[in-house]
Amino acid sequence: MTRAEAAETLFPARWWHALPDGRVQCDLCPRDCQLHEGQRGVCFVRQMVDGAMQLTTYGRSSGFCIDPIEKKPLNHFYPGSSILSFGTAGCNLACKFCQNWDISKSKDMDRLLDQASPQMIASAARRHGADAVAYTYNDPVIFAEYAIDTALACREQGIRNVAVTAGYIHAEPAREFFSVMDAANVDLKAFTEEFYHKLCVGHLQPVLDTLAYIHHQTDCWLEITTLLIPGHNDSPAEINELATWIARELGPDVPVHFTAFHPDWKMNDLPPTPPASLSQARRIALDAGLHHVFTGNVHDSEGGTTFCPSCHAALIVRDWYDIKRYDLTPEGRCPHCQTALAGRFGATLGHAGQAFGPHRIPVRLST
Repeated sequence: MTRAEAAETLFPARWWHALPDGRVQCDLCPRDCQLHEGQRGVCFVRQMVDGAMQLTTYGRSSGFCIDPIEKKPLNHFYPGSSILSFGTAGCNLACKFCQNWDISKSKDMDRLLDQASPQMIASAARRHGADAVAYTYNDPVIFAEYAIDTALACREQGIRNVAVTAGYIHAEPAREFFSVMDAANVDLKAFTEEFYHKLCVGHLQPVLDTLAYIHHQTDCWLEITTLLIPGHNDSPAEINELATWIARELGPDVPVHFTAFHPDWKMNDLPPTPPASLSQARRIALDAGLHHVFTGNVHDSEGGTTFCPSCHAALIVRDWYDIKRYDLTPEGRCPHCQTALAGRFGATLGHAGQAFGPHRIPVRLST
C-alpha cells in the first residue's frame, strides 16, 4: 500500500448497486462503471471496497481559494461577489484538452493537501467574507456526497452554493445534487457526438439532458461555457447549431460564455484560440437569438459586458474579471427602460457596493 492510499479516508458512496457476479455498478454517471473488489472507476475516486462502493476523497481537497464570482464564470449571479472555491482530484471525463489536468487527471492522492469537513468549509466561507462556495477545479459530480453535505452545511450559515461541472451525471443523483445548488456553470464542450466521443470519451446527450433539467425543473441559476478549440468545435455552423438549441430548448436569457483555449495536456500541438474566433462566435450566438453572450479568458470589454436585451444599454461593463461599471436598479432592472435582467442580483454590487475584483486569495483550512 502506498502512502497516498494509506492516507485515504473511505466514505460510503451512494448511487450504486450489486451485480450478480459479485461486482458493483456505479450509478452516478453515464459511464456505469462495473468494478471488481479493489478496482476504481474511471473517475479514480470511487472504488469497490469490501463489497461496497466507497468515495476515497471525502473531506480532502486539492486546495481552497477566494475568487471573484466572475471567474466561475458566472456573470448574472450576484456580480462582484466573492466565492470560496475548492475541488478534489479525478474526473469522470477524459478530455484531451483539459485546462486543469494536473488536478482532474491526478491519480496521486498526495495532491489532496487540505482536509476539511463540510462544516469547516462553511465556517471558512463565512470567516473570509465569501458569499458562496464553488465546487470546481475538478468535476464535483464525482465527489457528490461531499459536495451535497457541504452545500447543506453552507445553507445553514446563509452561504450560497455553485457547481462548476460538465454535467455528466445520471438523472437520480442530479436531482439531489442540483437541489442544493444555487447556481451552476455547465461546460458544454461542443455540439457534436463525435467531439465528445473522440476528445472526451463521453457522450453529448446526457449533458443536454442535464442542461434541460437544471433550467426547467430546478431553482438553480444556469450559465453555460464552451471552450473554443481551433479546428475542433469552432466552426460557424456548429456554433450556430449550439446557440439555436440553447435558444429553443432553454430560452434566450441563459448566459453563454465562449472562452479561449490554450494548449495543454494532450493537445499541445494546437494554437491558442484567436480573439477573432471568440468575437465571431459571440456574433453568431447573438444572431441566433441569445441575449447574453460573453467572451472569456481574454481582454474584451464588449464581449464581457452585459447589455439590456430591450434597449441595448451597457449595464455591467467588464474587462475579464474586473467590473468597470454597474448600472442596475436594486431590483435588477435596466434603469433606462425598466426591463428586468435575467439572473440573481443583490441590491448593490458585491460587498457594500464594491466589487471583489479580479484577484484571488489562497486559503488553508488545515495545517
